[in-house]
Amino acid sequence: MTQAAHSQRDQTLVGAGVVILALGMGVGAMDIPSDAGYAGVGPNFLPWLVSCALLLCGAFLVYEARSGGFRDMEDVGDEKPYWPGFVWMSTGLLVNAALITTIGFIFSCALCFVLASRGLRNAQGPASGGLWSWGTDTAVGLMIAAPVYWMFTKFLAISLPGLTQSGWL
Repeated sequence: MTQAAHSQRDQTLVGAGVVILALGMGVGAMDIPSDAGYAGVGPNFLPWLVSCALLLCGAFLVYEARSGGFRDMEDVGDEKPYWPGFVWMSTGLLVNAALITTIGFIFSCALCFVLASRGLRNAQGPASGGLWSWGTDTAVGLMIAAPVYWMFTKFLAISLPGLTQSGWL
């Protein structure tokens, strides 16, 4: 198989993966109730919108791949993926999902941010910053997660898992 055919096959698989993801989201959106809420849209509106947008993007990616490949794409050369960064970020997402009902939205999302930041920092080169960067990442994660939690729970009246019954943590 030539390099061009191999590249076209890989690009088609990327587009097909996006189409499969869109279909999976559409199937998941069918389980969400469609009762119209505030402003006449139900809770399933956004998942359907994202699913349709992904389906269009995936179909376009497949079309581009089959009609000559992704044009003007830079050759990445022999760069290898940075797997430790992937592990840090994946761990952050999994830990967030596992702990959100135990330690609450704010702390689990802040922890997710810290772990993802560690993966991105390490991908830039040798780990640096030491304890200072861990503290900075923790503070930034809390400053992002807390207002999001309060916005959803206090202003939008959407229930998110909290650490206390007061609704502030």
